[in-house]
Amino acid sequence: MAAQDAMPLEALSDSSRQRPAGSFDEFSPYPPIADYAFLSDCEVTALVAPSGSVEWMCLPTMDGPSVFGAMLDRDAGWFRFGPDDVQVPSDRRYLPGTMVLETSWDCGQGWLVVRECLVMGPWQHDHPHGSTHIRPPTDYDAEHMLLRTVRCVDGQAQLTLDCVPAFDYGRQHARWRHTERGYTQAVIEPEGLDLALTLTSDIRLGLEGSGARGRTLLKEGETRFCALSWGRRVPESYEDAYKRLVWTAHHWQHWLARGRFPDHRWRSHLMRSALTLKGLIFAPTGAIAAAATTSLPETPGGERNWDYRYTWMRDGTFALWGLYTLGFEWEASDYFAFLCDLVERDRGDLQIVYGIDGRRDLDERVLDHLNGYQGARPVRIGNAAYQQAQHDVWGVVLDSIYLHTKSRDRLDDRVWKMARHQVERALERWRDPDRGIWEVRGEPKHFTSSKLMCWVAADRGARLATLREDKDLARTWRKAADEIHADICAHALDERGVFCQHYDTTALDASLLLMPLLRFLPPDDPRIRATVLAIADELTRDGLVLRYQVDETDDGLSGEEGTFTICSFWLVSALTEIGEHQRARDICEKVLSYASPLLLYGEEIDPRSGRHLGNFPQAFTHLALINAVMHVIRKEQAAQRRAMGREVPESEN
Repeated sequence: MAAQDAMPLEALSDSSRQRPAGSFDEFSPYPPIADYAFLSDCEVTALVAPSGSVEWMCLPTMDGPSVFGAMLDRDAGWFRFGPDDVQVPSDRRYLPGTMVLETSWDCGQGWLVVRECLVMGPWQHDHPHGSTHIRPPTDYDAEHMLLRTVRCVDGQAQLTLDCVPAFDYGRQHARWRHTERGYTQAVIEPEGLDLALTLTSDIRLGLEGSGARGRTLLKEGETRFCALSWGRRVPESYEDAYKRLVWTAHHWQHWLARGRFPDHRWRSHLMRSALTLKGLIFAPTGAIAAAATTSLPETPGGERNWDYRYTWMRDGTFALWGLYTLGFEWEASDYFAFLCDLVERDRGDLQIVYGIDGRRDLDERVLDHLNGYQGARPVRIGNAAYQQAQHDVWGVVLDSIYLHTKSRDRLDDRVWKMARHQVERALERWRDPDRGIWEVRGEPKHFTSSKLMCWVAADRGARLATLREDKDLARTWRKAADEIHADICAHALDERGVFCQHYDTTALDASLLLMPLLRFLPPDDPRIRATVLAIADELTRDGLVLRYQVDETDDGLSGEEGTFTICSFWLVSALTEIGEHQRARDICEKVLSYASPLLLYGEEIDPRSGRHLGNFPQAFTHLALINAVMHVIRKEQAAQRRAMGREVPESEN
């Protein structure tokens, strides 16, 4: 892979770029998905290949058109900064507790260390008109700059800079021009787009059409920098660039220090998951993007390619649980405020997915000009799921309100009004079929998970009504919750006493692992135990969990898919709930071992190869990781206290 990755793009023939569906090409020029590093300034995200090339970045927001899109087509824009003749680094890591990436290179005659980040700086907006933020301002903000620095720590090495943006998902190219600063700065402004990029460096830049390139020999102790800016600020020197990088690193460390992380061997996984979730939060609104990318395939070379740069309502409960558990109340409050804004605005027509700015229309389009990651087509932008009817949305909203209210011990009139309306909608529609939590594109069914979430809406609504001392409404909603509960138990169980995917099948579905987590039945109920163990034994490959069997589910698509990592973490949590602590810990250990070298996760894992599939990094997966790891840690801690003769609270048994 290293040799192919080092080839000039011009040398790749059309035949080498096209590949049959079904398996990854051993000689693909695309790095494995898990080998990408993730950068963020909470407005823009970037993915960096091991070669030192930024191969995915969208501007001016993380769901905007790509400027660097080589991850989906090798001609769709890239920005490499690294040694001239080495493509495989000796080591990569994040500076501890940060989103600053450090890459070390053995160049034969010398060593280079590259550090890079999307820069954070102090808040500088004097007036709301100068900012897109609608949440309470903080002490920091994105500086709209990708910054890269390098130091030669030993010997000498040739360094190259190669910045070739391709705007609007590779459909538009423009020409660089030098500024009045001469060889050390260039600007590119695509026609018709309200976007200009400024490349500033202490390396002399040569301009070749849409490419800005530079090269220099670094000797021991020497440094260089380059910065790509889409705002007003640019570094004036290496010293200035270094200060901005240090400020960014300290920002992330200070943010992480606000969290509560147990002293445990899995602490690093929790901390990286927290940083990744923070990086996927769109700071101006508080929304959490499901992932940083679009159209990374769930099936190698297949058609299961979706745009995940949006915010799903169903993430709400897990996001709030994860953020509150780790002590990040500010982020939880901002996300809850975003959800409330949507519920209040769209009270009669709540969607399952929105833009990170709250927009409703996410029209799905296919980009035929892009070859796709390792030939996986189509490449999609937008997501047609926004038009689907999915009945889990009301339960998600109510559970989110319930979690938020427990953290605040109050329920104000605005939130209560929204809660009432969402419960009423759930009770109006719970008997209707829908497309389920997995957004299948087959025929609507009476999905058990959807009925479950309608029960959650009524159950949490009744609890909130009790808190408001509205006894009549609490009684009415409790009766409705009992009716939904009885309906699920009457129609979703098979002959073994196992809950099934929908009312017309005996197929299993991993979403039903949520039943004990949402307290549909007590964890020791035989039906819950049978369901969890059936999924663990029958819906897994090499111990990792599938969403469902594709040959038993009409999802409107062809081809296989990998195991869903979120479902594997759900299994850990569910096994812990039913008392299978050793099995839960073993599976958790196994799934954590599949983390990327930088402790990131995509959506799926191929159990045969261990390679990550789907969009990357995946917020929902990291949220489920937090839930699962905390389940196991709490059980371990309770067992330790029992072993030492200390009393254990009933809630931990």
